[in-house]
Amino acid sequence: MTTSAPVPASVTTGIFGAVADWSQPMVTYYDHDSGERTELSAATLGNWAAKSANFFVDELGLAPGDELRVDLPEHWQTIAILLGAWWAGAHVRLDDDTDTAAVAAVITSADRIDAYGDVDELLVASLDPFAMGVRDLPIGVTDFASAVRVHGDQYALRSPVTGPVLDGQPVGAVLAAARTAAEAEGIVAGARALSVRSWRTGADVQTNLLAPLIVGASLVTVSHADATRLDALADTERATVTLR
Repeated sequence: MTTSAPVPASVTTGIFGAVADWSQPMVTYYDHDSGERTELSAATLGNWAAKSANFFVDELGLAPGDELRVDLPEHWQTIAILLGAWWAGAHVRLDDDTDTAAVAAVITSADRIDAYGDVDELLVASLDPFAMGVRDLPIGVTDFASAVRVHGDQYALRSPVTGPVLDGQPVGAVLAAARTAAEAEGIVAGARALSVRSWRTGADVQTNLLAPLIVGASLVTVSHADATRLDALADTERATVTLR
């Protein structure tokens, strides 16, 4: 008789629980348009996620179950924000038809500010390679990069997250879908997965972002991918799996 694995206390707990070596690259982000390459070890990504979680709880006052609309492109900062939000127990909403009147806050990019003029709590992520802040924001809009820096880089989860965490789904369902996707793609612990796939929707976040991480693999994610450069990039990054 087999028994299912216990559900982690949060999505983030499950993701970092799969880490075997905190000094090794966990996420490597490329943008072929801008030329950016940013590599984060598990320790560094964990620190950014913890800062984000502490900001959401201590400064924003986010409580478990509160909804957070995340409207951001694929970027390493987006990963840290998602992990921080889940650590804080937030219900992340990625769907475009989210009722923003019902969310505790919206976090988006500077070019999307006008889409959320009626939101009480609007945060802007810089998406800068070095996480520098955004200047000259309108009054009432928070520069997330500057605000998050002052917060601690360790986070202690108060209690297990029991409610929905991603577009209505609970922790167990989100991580189970991620593990299933990893198995289908042959991604295992210690693998290095190069991916050009999008993760803007809840389903895509599970299968294209969380899948490698939940099994202890390293993710190389490429935005605005140049198809002619992918084979060379896979060799450079020593990718064992390429997801196109």
